[in-house]
Order: sequence, then C-alpha cells, then structure tokens
Amino acid sequence: IANMAPEYGATMGFFPVDDVTLNYLRQTGRPESGVQLVERYCKEQGLFRTDDGPSLNYTKTLSLDLGTVEPSLAGPKRPQDRIALAAMKSSFKESLTAPVGKTGFGLKSDELSRTGTIQDNGHSSQIGHGAVVIAAITSCTNTSNPSVMIGAGLLAKKAAARGLKVASHVKTSLAPGSRVVTEYLDKSGLTEPLKELGFHTVGYGCTTCIGNSGPLPAPVAAAIESGDLVASAVLSGNRNFEGRVNPLTKANYLASPPLVVAYALAGTTDIDLVNEPLGKDGDGKDVYLKEIWPSAEEIQETIRTSIDPEMFVSQYAEAVKGNELWNAIEAAEGAIYPWSDESTYIHHPPFLDQVTGAEVPSIGPIKGARCLVLLGDSVTTDHISPAGAIATDGPAGRFLQECGVPVKEFNSFGSRRGNDLVMVRGTFANIRIRNQLASGTEGGVTRYLPTGEVTSIYEASMKYQDDGTPLVVLAGAEYGTGSSRDWAAKGTMLLGVKAVIAASYERIHRSNLVGMGVLPLEFAEGQTWQSLGLTGEESFDITDLSDDLKPRSTIKVSATADDGSVTTFDCVVRIDTPVELQYYRDGGILPTVLRNLAQA
Repeated sequence: IANMAPEYGATMGFFPVDDVTLNYLRQTGRPESGVQLVERYCKEQGLFRTDDGPSLNYTKTLSLDLGTVEPSLAGPKRPQDRIALAAMKSSFKESLTAPVGKTGFGLKSDELSRTGTIQDNGHSSQIGHGAVVIAAITSCTNTSNPSVMIGAGLLAKKAAARGLKVASHVKTSLAPGSRVVTEYLDKSGLTEPLKELGFHTVGYGCTTCIGNSGPLPAPVAAAIESGDLVASAVLSGNRNFEGRVNPLTKANYLASPPLVVAYALAGTTDIDLVNEPLGKDGDGKDVYLKEIWPSAEEIQETIRTSIDPEMFVSQYAEAVKGNELWNAIEAAEGAIYPWSDESTYIHHPPFLDQVTGAEVPSIGPIKGARCLVLLGDSVTTDHISPAGAIATDGPAGRFLQECGVPVKEFNSFGSRRGNDLVMVRGTFANIRIRNQLASGTEGGVTRYLPTGEVTSIYEASMKYQDDGTPLVVLAGAEYGTGSSRDWAAKGTMLLGVKAVIAASYERIHRSNLVGMGVLPLEFAEGQTWQSLGLTGEESFDITDLSDDLKPRSTIKVSATADDGSVTTFDCVVRIDTPVELQYYRDGGILPTVLRNLAQA
C-alpha cells in the first residue's frame, strides 16, 4: 500500500509502528538492541501505536469493513481500476468493445471472434482475445511477502498434485524479492511444484513489471500479431500502464502471486475463476480454484515451520560477496564523477547549462508557441516517459544503434535513465500514446505544423528548436497520473516544451514540471481544449508572464488559427507556492540549488 502511494495521489503512505513491526524485525534477524531502539525511539516521537493509546485526529477518515474485502485484480490499463475476481470475465468482455480509453480497446462485434494460430514444431493451436501469454510472479511489491509467496507455492503444489498443467502459450517466471524467499520456498518444499508449472526463478530484481519480461516466443508473438489479438499478461507487479509490460500484451492485470498461478493454469482472462473450472485432473474431473486454494491456516503453519531469523542473517551477510561480476566492476574514485563520452548509460546532462551566474533571470512571455502533442484524459507518466522496452525503430533505438549498441543490449528506458540523450528520445514515445495532432496513429508521432510532415515527436521537437519556436502540450484531465517519474518532466523540458495546458494534473507530476522550469497551466473549470474549439494547429501566446506573476493566479492565453481568428481563454497558473515560483523563475529546482550555493 505504501509502495503505491503515487497511484492514490500521495507522496508517501505511512503506517504507525506497532508490536507487529517489532516482531517482523525480530523475524528478519535484526539484533534485539536494534529492535529495542526502534521501539523506544518511535514511542518518544509519538509514532508507536497501541490499542490503548491516544486517538489521533485526522483531516479525513475513511472506514473499511474488512468483511467486504474480496479477491481482486486491477486492469487492464491502470492499477487503480480494481476488478473483483468474480467479475473478471464480464469486465474483460466489456473492455474489448468499450471505446479506446481508460479501460477499453474499441473492438467491433465482428472482431471479437478473431483467433491466432500458434505453429510450433509441427504442432498448431489456437488462441483468442484474453489469452494469457505472460504470467509473472514479479516485483518488489509482493515477492517479499511470505504469506502470498507461500500461498502461491501451496496453490502450485495442489494444482500439480491434481495433474493440472500450464498451457504452452503462457510465458511463466518467478522473480523473488530476495534470496531469503528462495531459501524458504526450498525449505518448505514448494520450489519444485512451482518449477513443475514453469515458475522458475529468473533473477532477483525488476523484471516483468518494468517491461523486462523479454520477448515472447516467436510462434506466440506471430499468432498475436496475425490475429491482432488483445492478449493478456497477469503479474504480481505494482503497475500496468499501457505499453509498459510488453508491446504485445494490450491487457495487463495486476494480481496476487496465487492468482498469477491460477491464471497461468487457466491460460486466459476470459474466464470466471469463481464458477468455472481451471481445468481437468488426470481422471477428467473438473478442478475448481476453490478446491486448491490454500487456507490461511495452511499458509501460516508453513511460514512457522519454514522461516527463521537465521535465514535473513546468513543471506544478507553474503549478499555482496556472491556476485563475481558485480565485484569485478571497476568504479572510479574521487569527489566528482568523471563523465565519459563513451558511455550510453551515464551522460553529462544539460540541466544546468543555462546557469551562467548567480543572477536570477526574469520571467518573460511565451510567444508564437506551437503545440507538440494534443492529448486526451488520463495520460500517465508511462505515456510521457516509458520505462520499458526500447523500440528498435524509434528515435532512442536508432540512436543506440548509431552508438554501436546491438539490439539485444538495448536494455530498457528505466535502465538508461542516466543518459539524457536516450531519455529525451523516449519522451512521448510510448507505443500506446495517442497524439490527436496525428489522428489515426498510435505511438510517439506528431505533425510538424509548418509543413504538415508526420514525424517522430523527438524529431519534430528538434526542428522546432532549430526554428527557435517554443512548444506547448495540450491535454485533458488527470495529466501525469501514475508513477512519480521525474523523467516525465525532464524529458518534456528537453523537448523544448515551455508550458503544459491541461484540464487537471496529478499532484506529483505538476510539481515535477515546475521543478524543471515548465509552466503548468490549467483550463478554467468546465473548459477543455475541445470545448474551446482548439485543434492544436494554432499559434499560442502567453503574454501575461512577468516578474509580477503570483502563485495560482489567472492569466490569459491566446490561440491564433491559420485564418487569423483568435481564441482567448483563461488559465490558472498551477505554480502553487512562492517556493515553486522561485523554482520556475530560476528555470527549475536544480538551477535554484546551484544559484543558492553560488551565493552562500
């Protein structure tokens, strides 16, 4: 819950320390002196919770009846879209024909029966919409939680005992949260049944959730592409924004590790796991999920007999020693980092290049700006700055190939976020983003308005910068929702965008835009670029910008069409505090820090 704070609009999620916390510290091998220090400190600071402690006053309180909690998934495009397990089949069917957007794929009725044929070693099989092609127990969110990991292992054990198998089109993987997880799965005898179902340990760290699932088997990929299928991934990760998990899985569902195993067995998300069988056992008898779902008592007993503090002590003591490749890396020493022009992972960024002294620049108007991208509602930070796979035919992929990097070593945008030359080329390059300036397209393309040429967003932005033309982004509601990805703001700034005009913002992304010197403007309540009749082809002037600018003030924006007609509308300046105003005046938080150091 704390990990996913950005998804519910918070900077952090806080849980008070209590006896359960202390028991966890003991269970994971922390010394008793350290546990006692935590207890004493938290009590002195008022951070320790007891049943008989003083009641706290909150601005807002939400009540949850724990009796109403039920098994759920989230998807197919956003982590906040919860679906009860019992409603999963109907929800998936509805998403197929719903308009393209937050949950829909926009299929027509005659497209629902499409199938793809998998041809593999002389055998052929059919898959349709909803086929689970990735089932991954992955990510930091769930794979350090003994209850769900043991639960997944027990479910696998019972399924294997009944003779259930995972279909060949499902790519399975297991990425434990630590080597301790591997040790207690081994000790409890659950590693083998997981392997029997295909859940082999592939590594420790970010995998499928961040787009590191690797390619699908060629026959499966060909079947999806030939049938133009809405294929599914089910993963125990924490985020499932469009284009993030795998380019070929349009429907991506977040689930607990036991449910990942269940959907791997089912082979499809077009199923009601509450009322329909997972499959048949060796005797041809239907097997239902409820028959093999482990009880809470089974899980707790396995935890009690399989996990002890010494596991954590021994594993963490050897954590660094065991990796020869890591230990062989030569690291530079010294007070400052020695930048290398040869590296495609770490590059000297240009964020401070405009700072020439301690003198603070003036705030000035934005004139003659053109629209780089025209977007709808719920554009996520994954749409703006994807973290997953790097497309070979996109600007970032072409750049890496020009640098001599073979395609198999592209890695991901997330792994190359230390290189601005890669990341700026990946900004607005999500394969599922829909820029309405280039209607009918999907992916990181736009129109270079002076000529009408359709080109990549990066290449168009470079042409505008060569022309000396400032840029704006027009968007709908919930702009910047999702992960608190700083590169969504950094990349926007590096493309030459001076202002974003949206119907509303996700709080953290709005703050990040200001932190990079990009002006966030908000349409007046009830207005959108659509209601104002804007097409994105206009020339935009924001002339009310000066050193007299105030936080959350209202200013006018003028949009001049090709025929000379002018649409003038009000916007709220979403610089919310005096400190943010200083960041914007300086050109961002980094120049502010540098100027403060220069004046110290």
